[in-house]
Amino acid sequence: MENKTSFLEPLIERVEEYGKTSFELIKLKVIDKSAKISSTFLYRGIGLFVFGIFLVFANIGLALWLGDLLGKIYFGFLCVAGFYAFVLGALFFILNNWIKKQINNSIILQLLK
Repeated sequence: MENKTSFLEPLIERVEEYGKTSFELIKLKVIDKSAKISSTFLYRGIGLFVFGIFLVFANIGLALWLGDLLGKIYFGFLCVAGFYAFVLGALFFILNNWIKKQINNSIILQLLK
């Protein structure tokens, strides 16, 4: 009987160590994935912010230039706003499902890497 107990103790200890090691490995994988995803979103966010600042200044310049050509400054701003309203409508009605699918695929790819 004592032989069975001495045989089971090392086995139970190994199973316990395996469980702890597996848990640590899963924890480290989750931390790695979340760090990769957050760094990717932060990197893209900074890029979009810089691109947005560029677009703001470019649009102000374009609106002022168009307003100068059209005779009134506000006409230039109205033309630029109308252009963006058209682009927004096209994106919303035509590419809505495609954009959602691309974002979903990007998130899934980041999670599975």
